[in-house]
Amino acid sequence: MNPLSLETFLAAGRDQETNEYRVLQGLKVLTAEFVHNRLYPALSELVDLLHALKALVHESASFDQRLPRQLSGIDLRKQKLTYEPHPLSDSDFSRVMDLIRWAIPRVEEAVEEGMKIYDFVDENLHIEEVGILPMYKEEGYYFVPENREEILHLLRYETSLFTSGHERFRTLKTSIVDSVPRGAVSPSPESIKLELIERNRDLPNPATFLCETTLEFPFHATILPVAKRKLLGRVFS
Repeated sequence: MNPLSLETFLAAGRDQETNEYRVLQGLKVLTAEFVHNRLYPALSELVDLLHALKALVHESASFDQRLPRQLSGIDLRKQKLTYEPHPLSDSDFSRVMDLIRWAIPRVEEAVEEGMKIYDFVDENLHIEEVGILPMYKEEGYYFVPENREEILHLLRYETSLFTSGHERFRTLKTSIVDSVPRGAVSPSPESIKLELIERNRDLPNPATFLCETTLEFPFHATILPVAKRKLLGRVFS
């Protein structure tokens, strides 16, 4: 469960000190993940929260708190606020906005802390092509190591495109099809690729990439998410 969400601010009580304490405790829980080099989901939750808080401040000037409805959330894809029928008094609205303005620089600091780790990991991940790269790269295989366990995970990837408002976004979906040990006698990436082609005939000439890194950071919480974003950039570069 996310210890710090938009609801934390919307449900703020009258005691400002208590409200600030809850926000700081939520930030403490999330940033504690960074101490252990675990980026996700903490970093994405903080980034989404920061965008939501800034959107609220941006729209606060035109928001009429006297209307018979209460702010209930934000649709990040549509970049719109959502409401539910309920009166929001002037004092309630002011309290919420004061807390949000106080919290934004603290959430920004937490995001910056996570991004430093993200950038470090990104700089220490390197992608290589395995064999000849075909023209069609939107689907294929991606080999990503989990150095702590001396394993190479074999992932099948597929890209997709979705539209939000006037913007178009690329996404990358992966699934682990197998895992092989890494060591002095481990199979080469080329031989692994050939074996996958034999096993899965629906991809006779797959785009295949190898991620190389010496980092021993958590795989699912850090290495894999960063490696996926790096591959997405490589495929559409």
